Amino acid sequence: MTNKLRKNFAVLILSYGRADSVITIKTLRRCGYTGKIYLVVSDDDPQIEEYRKRYSDILVTFNRKEASENVDAMDNLPNYRGVIYARNSCFKIAKELNLDYFLELDDDYREFSWRWGKDDELKQTITNQLDSIFEIFLQFLDDSGALTVALSQNGDFIGGLHGSNYQKELTRKAMNAFFCKTDRPFKFFGRINEDTNMYVYYGSIGKLVFTSMLSSLEQEPTQQNNNGMTNLYLDYGTYLKSFYSVMMNPSVVSLMKMGDVNMRIHHKVNWKYLTPKIISDRYKK
Repeated sequence: MTNKLRKNFAVLILSYGRADSVITIKTLRRCGYTGKIYLVVSDDDPQIEEYRKRYSDILVTFNRKEASENVDAMDNLPNYRGVIYARNSCFKIAKELNLDYFLELDDDYREFSWRWGKDDELKQTITNQLDSIFEIFLQFLDDSGALTVALSQNGDFIGGLHGSNYQKELTRKAMNAFFCKTDRPFKFFGRINEDTNMYVYYGSIGKLVFTSMLSSLEQEPTQQNNNGMTNLYLDYGTYLKSFYSVMMNPSVVSLMKMGDVNMRIHHKVNWKYLTPKIISDRYKK
């Protein structure tokens, strides 16, 4: 693979309260990424001084209270908890850093992988070619005109090679990892489930939001990694988390039970009705 990573691109890693465990940085380097990395932290983080001590050369801070003025948290909770403030600050940060493109990541990724089908099985191998993979995603972002393109997650591969997601190759959602173009800004909505709320809103008005099934990431299990969004999930549970997306578009999002033994509430998107469809020319009158 020979795709050379463009110079006007950087990875922005969002972190909160985990100055001693930003594992995404090591994972990126181990998997072959050689480009620029910036660590995005709010200036009210309780571990801000530790971040400054460890990451002074790549640290970028923002004011969460100031950022909240342009955020629809979709609730009336009297605090600024949630990653949405960092997410919605990234376009401003990228512009100030003179970036044309950026990839927005969380701080708890353990590996990046290729996915492909062989011998009627879905195969996976950890990559050491992230520069080339990222450049391919950026080229697709340009060519498609999408708001954002995302890497897939392990949960997207339920059903394996013959699962519905892998067969589509592209899905109309985006979660966790967002390739973005600085002059093509968009917003996230809702204190929790902000990524789902984003693609539900923009998908419903015809904007393109994609996840590719060819490359994936793996992160620490939700609610088992300290700080970050974990405390919010533990405090409010997955019912409230999922209900933000129901509020965003109640005609296409509902709640469902998920799991085998330890059941939990999760959102369910009716894709048949969410995104506008392209009508074949044969119906033209």
